[in-house]
Amino acid sequence: MRALAAVALGLLLPAVGWACEARTGGHGLPGRVAEAEVVNTKPGGGVHEGWLPRGARLVMHAGFLQETDEYGHGVLGDLRDAKALTIHLRILGDSRITCPAEVILPQGEVFEDIAPRLADLDGDGLPEIVVVQSNARKGARLAVYDRRARLVAATPNIGQRHRWLAPVAVADLDGDGHVELAYVDRPHLAKRLRVWRFRGGKLEHVADGEGFTNHRIGWDFIAGGVRRCGGTTEIITANSDWTRNVAARLTSGRIARRDLGPYSGPKSLDAATNCP
Repeated sequence: MRALAAVALGLLLPAVGWACEARTGGHGLPGRVAEAEVVNTKPGGGVHEGWLPRGARLVMHAGFLQETDEYGHGVLGDLRDAKALTIHLRILGDSRITCPAEVILPQGEVFEDIAPRLADLDGDGLPEIVVVQSNARKGARLAVYDRRARLVAATPNIGQRHRWLAPVAVADLDGDGHVELAYVDRPHLAKRLRVWRFRGGKLEHVADGEGFTNHRIGWDFIAGGVRRCGGTTEIITANSDWTRNVAARLTSGRIARRDLGPYSGPKSLDAATNCP
């Protein structure tokens, strides 16, 4: 009967092998979710979701669940870590959702992040989910999950407990057609900008640059980000001593930087993400 009810509502996922009934209401801790519009058409034909026709417009949702203090780092101030990541789709304009796909981390693992990031890394028209995931022995890494909550790829852990990274970009930084992921490795200590390229379902290290930061201990946000002006994509951060705003560009596999003027607070970094 449950399967029949789900079919009647148009929200059965045949690939799962079991149905969950359509329901109203999203998932995720308030303010710690991300959403993106998706068209139910794969490049070259086919669909992402078999329960809808080609061309249907969907909203993909990813959010953190289950706050925890088990890791005890507190780098994000009052923003607590999460134990779970939940992912679902809904029809645009319809509050009912699909059966959620979820990641429940084991003891010693947490999502030490503000909110998930959605970006189509492999060009198939369906976003992947990019998150900071920390281990009680090895510290933080950047992890990529797919629509079904499967781990696709990850950077190496920093290597020590209570060592964190601050994501700054998920974009094609050098115009080569592949998406790069960039973060500041230990923005309070090492202050190293690291760039990785997603290609063939894996993350490949591309380049590092010294003397960048985008986060202070206790901030529940990450300052700066990415801007694309005149066909050029740049990463916006502060320099290592928080005196200057800087722009970093990935060129021929190397990071080049230029000065953007004095740093006067996180709002000056956010403003610098706009084109002049």
